[in-house]
Amino acid sequence: MKEKVVLDSIDQALLRELQNDGRLPNKTLAQRVGVAPSTCLARTQRLMESGVIKGFQAQVSAAAIGRQVQAILAVQFIAHSRPLVDPFVAWARERPETRALHHVTGAFDFLVYTACRDTEDLRQLVLEFTARREVGRVETHLVFGSWSGGPLTPGW
Repeated sequence: MKEKVVLDSIDQALLRELQNDGRLPNKTLAQRVGVAPSTCLARTQRLMESGVIKGFQAQVSAAAIGRQVQAILAVQFIAHSRPLVDPFVAWARERPETRALHHVTGAFDFLVYTACRDTEDLRQLVLEFTARREVGRVETHLVFGSWSGGPLTPGW
């Protein structure tokens, strides 16, 4: 996002509706928010151009595509330095098992949300992580269930 964008109640309503269903037709979205379709389209485009809306994506069920085992890998580096971080991030993001990657504070440096075919696939993935020179320790947490929060609203 280039600069702080002022969001009025219409913008906030658009964001709420689009986060709940990003495939809403413009006409339906306009009706729900209470504006003309042309206004709705212009507002939505402004939100996209300003970087408030980063994009739209499909939410895919990991289990439905054969990735039955989900886990969070807590990764601790041997030393936390920029020359180690960037290559690790690039490598981890390229892994087909990686669903999300979070650079965090605390005892671990990264939390990696993964989706694997089975426990053997997960074991191999953990071994690949631990084989990296920057990684000192990996703690594995199996995911039994996940829930998303509600729509993101402005924090000011």
